[in-house]
Amino acid sequence: LVTVEQEVHKKWELTDEGTKVAENGSHEAVVYNAVPPNGILQSDLTNSLANIKVGFNKAMSCGWISISKQGNESLVTRKVDSIIDLVQQHLRLIQADKSNEVDDAHKQEYRKRKLLQEVVIKSFLLGKGKDFTVSVEKAESDLTVEMITGGSWREKKFKPYNLDALGVPPACGHLHPLLRVRAEFRQIFLEMGFTEMPTNNYVENSFWNFDALFQPQQHPARDAHDPKLMQNPRSSCHFPPEYLQKVKQVHSKGGYGSQGYGYDWKLEDAEKNLLRTHTTAVSARMLYLLAREGFKPSKYFSIDRVFRNETLDATHLAEFHQVEGVVADYNLTLGDLIGTLYEFFSKLGITQLQFKPAYNPYTEPSMEVFCYHTGLRKWIEVGNSGVFRPEMLLPMGVPEDVNVIAWGLSLERPTMIKYGLNNIRDLVGAKVNLQMVHDSPICRLDKNGTLGTDLQTLEQRWNSILLRLEQLYTELRKLKNSSDNPENGFQNVDEQNLEFAIVSDPHHPPYSLVILSKLLADRYRIKVSSHAHSSVAFIPSELQSFLTGPSNSVGTGRTIKITLIWKKVGKDPLLIQCPISNGTIAGEVNIARYLNRLLE
Repeated sequence: LVTVEQEVHKKWELTDEGTKVAENGSHEAVVYNAVPPNGILQSDLTNSLANIKVGFNKAMSCGWISISKQGNESLVTRKVDSIIDLVQQHLRLIQADKSNEVDDAHKQEYRKRKLLQEVVIKSFLLGKGKDFTVSVEKAESDLTVEMITGGSWREKKFKPYNLDALGVPPACGHLHPLLRVRAEFRQIFLEMGFTEMPTNNYVENSFWNFDALFQPQQHPARDAHDPKLMQNPRSSCHFPPEYLQKVKQVHSKGGYGSQGYGYDWKLEDAEKNLLRTHTTAVSARMLYLLAREGFKPSKYFSIDRVFRNETLDATHLAEFHQVEGVVADYNLTLGDLIGTLYEFFSKLGITQLQFKPAYNPYTEPSMEVFCYHTGLRKWIEVGNSGVFRPEMLLPMGVPEDVNVIAWGLSLERPTMIKYGLNNIRDLVGAKVNLQMVHDSPICRLDKNGTLGTDLQTLEQRWNSILLRLEQLYTELRKLKNSSDNPENGFQNVDEQNLEFAIVSDPHHPPYSLVILSKLLADRYRIKVSSHAHSSVAFIPSELQSFLTGPSNSVGTGRTIKITLIWKKVGKDPLLIQCPISNGTIAGEVNIARYLNRLLE
């Protein structure tokens, strides 16, 4: 109907400070005029004028004034008899719309001094288009029977049909991202053969929440969970009496190969009610029922709320959801737990995982599970995992050759990773944008439409795994044939040699490893080599032979090859086990625990 043409005009205008300069003169001219012919002390001049610093420096650079010493004071005098205030003249020309008489260099200088500003004015010129009309005729959207019979359709103007239009979306409810990810978690568990546990008891007693899990009373391990105690009812007293006595015994005096904690276990502490701090309390109840009804290999899971006295920040809430998984079977290992977690998270599309040694009163060994968050650009903790201790399982009646692997994972943090949220308060709480719930896409594995590509990648990965297994099988056959031949000199081929590297800072040597390496030398053949990283310019003489004492040991059994690398890594040394990926152990204490197991 109309044509539009944009025009841009630029002009120069004085700022408020520039207007004052145009009226009263520039800062340097004001300073010059304030200096009498016989001079003035600099302190008096400073007290008598505002903006003295700018004006004084400009007047000095223009050569209008000079400064000299007079005793302990500085005397300011004039160097020229008269001046021309060019700044004031230029600003008055611009004020009178004669900016073209001022060159661009001066304009840019006055702009830097914030005396001048450039104003851009955009305008639009409207004109009549080829379809211009003063009367508006509404286009018809429907072809009626009357138009056809009367022939008026020939003179009517119709709206064009858009066959690609999706139509008006129906009004309906929308699932919150947490519910979508929860449904996906649940579906994955069911596909992996897990059975859902009943989690309708938000209020739990301390016995099942702590004592049944071999967490001692009045111990910092309980404080770490920050429980919220109930006021009404304060306590509960319905416990299996025989099981209660076994739990009391293993806490206070030990049993089942454990020395216990050696304290006076109190029933009144176990009876206290609280808002459950983890769904592991539900797992304890289920394992107790499983043992009473006759043990059989089982897999359980639960997804529900837990409560902690947490300080709110970008990754923590006082009330959150925990995903709990429990597998009870014969002769399970830590490798089974790691493999299960990798399989579980890969189904969620999360492949970057890290496992770090941790401490839990009811699991040994224990691991913290970390996922990489691309938005925060850091690793964030999503949960804990480990193998349940015999002090927890055997009092329940679980057979001795049964191991139970378990893990507790957050629901909120994996949701943040999948939906690209950097703050957990954008997902739960008063700051949630309800439009986000409406706009968030359905949570599915092929979010980017790459399901076909993913299947091809999975097939290639499967083929590479089969090829590697075939190679390993061939290598094992060769080793077996070599072991059957007495002339080859091989012994104990079923025992695997160990090789690892210890990365340590020369400013923080791991002295505990010296003692452990000497103990290991009595049982194993130890080979030690030392290297300096390029980040270390100098190695002290006392560290050049560090750990090299047992290198000539002649112990029997496996060979342990230790490569010591001096590198700037801070206080905590690192142990990197080869060839296992993600086999890094951080901290001198954790390294010592790992090496000590070789002595058991």
